[in-house]
Amino acid sequence: MKKLKETITSSNGKKYIYLLCIAILLFWVIFRFSAIGAEKSLNVFNATRISNQFGVPVDVIEVYKTDGVIKEPIGIENNRAYVSSARVGNLYVGQKIGDGVIVSVSPRIDLNTGMHIIKTKGTDDGLQYAEFTANGYFIPAYAVKDNEVFVAEKGVAVPRHVTVARQDSENAFISDGLNDGDKVILSKVGNGDKVQIK
Repeated sequence: MKKLKETITSSNGKKYIYLLCIAILLFWVIFRFSAIGAEKSLNVFNATRISNQFGVPVDVIEVYKTDGVIKEPIGIENNRAYVSSARVGNLYVGQKIGDGVIVSVSPRIDLNTGMHIIKTKGTDDGLQYAEFTANGYFIPAYAVKDNEVFVAEKGVAVPRHVTVARQDSENAFISDGLNDGDKVILSKVGNGDKVQIK
């Protein structure tokens, strides 16, 4: 250990350490410039450069007015269900539910349960779905955030305010804000991002 210390602290040892540091620094500079050159000649994949140059790859859905169904889940027992005030507006007499139909929707809250009573006919017990059919734009629910979707216009992501008339766990029924042929972006993007449709 003592000999090693003496060798390092000697003038020849200091020269070797100095030359070794210069060699390492020189190697790092050459390597770095080679990496930059390779990247610029497109030999190295760089996601940021690619997205800036060609746009972020995105999934889109081209929308057109179509007939669709939104399903409202309801627990049925003995052709009767209890729903909250927030949900009662989504249900109406004659609406299909499971294999049956809704025959009455109480406009008043039941004092015993604090809920609205829905009566059905021909419906099995358990979880059933009341169906709301409409003609309009149906898109995946996850594509809508705070009544806003992103639309691809001329290779750029543009936010569009929409009116969500109804929604279930999978789809949103848009009553206003979209036009036939709009390309609604399903991937995560920001306002003004350059996009490349997959």
